[in-house]
Order: sequence, then C-alpha cells, then structure tokens
Amino acid sequence: MDTSEILKKVRQIEIKTRGLSQNIFAGQYHTAFKGRGMAFSEVREYQYGDDVRDIDWNVTARFHHPYVKVFEEERELTVMLLVDVSGSLDFGTVNQTKRDMATEIAATLAFSAIQNNDKIGVVFFTDKVEKYIPPKKGRKHILYIIREMLHFKPESTRTDVGQAVEFLTRVMKRRCTAFLLSDFFVRDSFEDALTICNRKHDVVAIQIYDRRAKELPNVGLMKVYDAETGHEMVIDTSSRRLRQAHTAYWLRRQSELRQVFSKCRVDHVSIATHEDYVKMLLMLFKMRA
Repeated sequence: MDTSEILKKVRQIEIKTRGLSQNIFAGQYHTAFKGRGMAFSEVREYQYGDDVRDIDWNVTARFHHPYVKVFEEERELTVMLLVDVSGSLDFGTVNQTKRDMATEIAATLAFSAIQNNDKIGVVFFTDKVEKYIPPKKGRKHILYIIREMLHFKPESTRTDVGQAVEFLTRVMKRRCTAFLLSDFFVRDSFEDALTICNRKHDVVAIQIYDRRAKELPNVGLMKVYDAETGHEMVIDTSSRRLRQAHTAYWLRRQSELRQVFSKCRVDHVSIATHEDYVKMLLMLFKMRA
C-alpha cells in the first residue's frame, strides 16, 4: 500500500468511525467508562445537611460565613488501545481481515475517547511490544494512530498477550481504561498478567475472529497455513468428522477464554468479521452502564 492509498484509507476510516462515535456511541461511551473519581469543582454557601468535612475553612474565614467545597466526577480518562498485530490477524474470508476490523474498532473507540476529551495511546504487540504510542489528545494524533495501524510491519508473527498487559502495568502509572483487541490465538497463559493489570487498570477485551475459525466449509481438499508458525498442511474438509472436530475445538477454546476473562473480572465481547461491530460494541457499553 503506497502513501496515497494509505491516506485515502485513513480518510475513509475517519469518515465512517468518527460518524459512528458522534452519532451512536457518544452517550454510551460516556456512561460505560467512568473517570478516576471526584474532582474539586467550586465552593458554595453551606446549606443545612451538608457534610461539615467539606467546609472550606479559608473561604469561610474570608467571608465570615460557612462555605463548602463542591466535587464532581472527574470525567477525563486516559484510554489505551492494546492492538494485536501478529500474523493471524491478517486472515479473513468475508469482506475484510481481522486486522481491518481491529483498525476500524480501534478508530471508533479513539474518536469516542476524544469526544469525551480523553487522551488516547496505543500499544502494538505480537509476542513482544512492537511499538508504543504515548497517550495524547486530538484528531491529528488519532489520524497518526490509524495510519500506523494500516501500514505498521511487526518484527514478529507470533502472539503473547501476557507481554502486552505486563507492559501496560509497568508503563502506565495512573489508572487508565485499556481495550485489548486480539483474536486470542495464543499458546501461553496470560491469566496472571491480566489479573494484575486489571487490578490497576480497567481492562476490556475485544476478541475479533473469522467465522472459519468456528466452522469449516465442505469444499474438499484445502491447504491451510498458520501465519504465526509458517506451518502448512492439507486437510479434507469433506470429512464430517474433521469439521465436527474443528468446531468442537473452537467451542472448547472459547469456553476456556471466557473462564479466563471471568476469573480476571474483565468485561469482554467476541465479534466476527462478518458481524456488525457497532451492535456488538453497543451491547458491551450497555452491559457496563
């Protein structure tokens, strides 16, 4: 993809995802993701029933009348996108690859964040942290993030979610909301690292998958390629037993993944590349509201 094609694609994604964040997600995002706590807003005259611990003694002494501090929810967040850029994300059989969908979802979340005046940062990861973009505000920053998602070339093809969440735990000193976008085709356990990370931060997992990971079509002999290991093999999809075993393996993996998220107390959603991710994200937001 040359520079002009990248810029055209960035513009297309911006038009689509900014519209979604403005028209659909604005209120839902605001409700679903809370700020760090209560921040000082103003002072006002003491009223019967106010907590005496909120009295501002300096202002009270100045005006010879009791005044109290008023606090409101501190809305500004730091939002981090942890984006899996391993080889398996380049797979897709319907309309788009998993990487394409991850880019759109990440862009939608980013535009929702800046509408709420939040900072947004990114960690690209494989089985290591490939690139870290520190959180900042503004449309220009988001367009830079989208451009990086479109043409970033990772050094590795494998996946290690644990490395990404451990990095987030180390690098982010203050509490943040982190969206973990991956297909979660992993070989190593990340439960301990995710548990520790979610104690410090608010982690939300978004699984992106292709429907062929769940169901194989009956098309006879098929060459399959593992983009992470480079392993190739030919399978006979006309075998009902093979197709059933494939689906059973998928269901078992999904059950194990849900158990991990449940133990770690991490909200999560699974989205297939042929599904409407808008609908699925709204379901996630409403679940957290």
